[in-house]
This record gives sequence, structure tokens and C-alpha cells, in this order.
Amino acid sequence: MIDSSLPLIDLHRHLDGSVRLETILDLGRAHNLPLPAWDAEGLRPHVQVLEPQPGIMAFIARFEWMTGVLVNNDACRRVAYESVEDAQKEGIDYIELRFSPLFMAEPHGLDPAGVVEAVADGVAAGSRDFGVRCGLIGILSRTYGPELAWRELDALLSQRERIRGLDLAGDEAHYPGEWFVPHFKRAREAGWHVTVHAGEADGPRSIWQALNGLGAERIGHAVRAPEDPALMDWLAEKQIGIEVNLTSNVQTTTVESYASHPLRLFLQRGLRASLNSDDPGISGITLRHEYEVAAPAAGLDEAMIRQAQRNALESAFLTPDERAALLRECASR
Repeated sequence: MIDSSLPLIDLHRHLDGSVRLETILDLGRAHNLPLPAWDAEGLRPHVQVLEPQPGIMAFIARFEWMTGVLVNNDACRRVAYESVEDAQKEGIDYIELRFSPLFMAEPHGLDPAGVVEAVADGVAAGSRDFGVRCGLIGILSRTYGPELAWRELDALLSQRERIRGLDLAGDEAHYPGEWFVPHFKRAREAGWHVTVHAGEADGPRSIWQALNGLGAERIGHAVRAPEDPALMDWLAEKQIGIEVNLTSNVQTTTVESYASHPLRLFLQRGLRASLNSDDPGISGITLRHEYEVAAPAAGLDEAMIRQAQRNALESAFLTPDERAALLRECASR
């Protein structure tokens, strides 16, 4: 299903949702942390989603055991480094890893700016060692509210040149994007790209706000977009990147099933939708699973899957030279 003449790209993967079970166990033992189990199979049902959850926030609760082992900056650096190694093992050519420094810092009271530096260092080392191109996206977590978001943004801006974009994630239903307009204005002034989680727990209104209020160039999820025909037309006309996450949308009961997911409609209507993994450590999947299992289950034929792969390349926060280099590398292998 994957076209080897094109780069394999993941645009929507949460770093703090990609921690290996073995790493949780290792850090838990080293720091005497109260884990619910002490072997991988015993830990798995506490970390991974084995059946659909009653909403997004129930899914997010699974992060507890991943962020709970981030006891210091070295742990953050390690998790970032291993995420790049895991991408290389999946055959990924370019990945954009996103993370919320406050979310990672909170369990052990770390300095968010230190977390950002550690993550940037880990990703840079992983990219060097494993030959995977990586872009970092900082997250403002809605759930902390607009005041703490300034602290989170300042932490991210401390590594301004090492970050490509800013995202807004968390409890979309209760923390509207309107609260974060000045934060994203500052991010755009810093030269960053913008992607926003929208249209997952809230409706088309949230997507419109992300586009017009926050300056989003891409939208994460957007499954509620078909409720507004004018929005669908706009997304297609402006070629806004849609970061689709099939398995996580089923697991959060955002959609009832793969077959009911709007991805097929997105592609039929000419929207620039791509396939992504979201939180593979929680979902228990890889990007290849999304291409080879989830996409066919969602009704995509081979041409649609190939288009989704092309869309990822076109939507990536890459310079034209970086995009051309990826294509040259594919042509030479």
C-alpha cells in the first residue's frame, strides 16, 4: 500500500504518547516509581487502549504512565531520542514530533524550558544517529488555560530556532481557541507554522476559529468538518492540511468505526488529508498499520492511500529544498 517512490511521513505524532513500555519499566525501576505492573504485558492494559474509550479525555488519561516517568531532563531527552529511533524502525523518512512542555514537566515539577531543551537535544541526536529527518512542534495545552499558556509559550520560544510550529491540544470542548489568539499571534511573529487540534471534540465552529483566529495552516483531526459544507469547500480550496488519525479516532469514539470515518470523503472532495499515528504508544499501532490496515478499513483504495501519502509531503512544514531532498532520497533507494 505504501508507495516507495514517495517519502513515508508522519505529521501528527505526540512525543509524550510514544514512550516505550520498556522505557516506562526501566525508568520506574531506576527511580522507585509506583507503577501498576512490573513487566511489559502486565503494564500494557494500563498504558495502551485495548478497547474504545468513552471520549477523548478518557484516552488522554492513559498518558499518566508515560509522563509519570519523566523524572528529569535526561528522561525527556531519552524519550525524544527513542522516538526518532522508533520512527526509523517503522521506515519513516520524515516525522514531526509534537509535545507539551508543561504536560511533560508537571508530574515531577520540572522546568518547562529545561524540558524543551532536552527534547530538542534528544531529537537532534536521534536524527543524526538514525538518519530520520525530524521537525519539532510545540504544543500549548488548552487544559492549563490561557495564563499558563504564556509560560508554556515562553519555554518553547527559548528554543525558537529548533522548533517549526505551534499546536493547540487538550480539552477542545471546554477550552475554546478564542482564549489563545494572542499566543498564536506571537508564535506566527516568531516565524513558526501553525497547526491546531480542532473539529474532534467540538464542531465546525472550532475549525473555523482555528483557521481565522489562530492562523492554522493544518488541522489535526477535523472529523466534524463535513457538518458544514461551506467549511469543506474552504478546506479544499485553500488546501489546508488535514492530519487524520484513524485508529485514535475510533479508540476515542470520535467516530464509531473505521468505515464511518470521513477520510474517504475528504479525499474524494480534494482535501489535503494525510495518514498519521497520533499516539502510537497508547494506541498500540505504527504508521504502517494506519496505511495497511486502518486505511483499507476506512474504505480507501490504493489510489486514495497514495494520494494521502502525497498529501503528507505537501502539507509538511518543510522548505522547498527539504521537500526536494526527500524526493531525491526516495528516487535513489
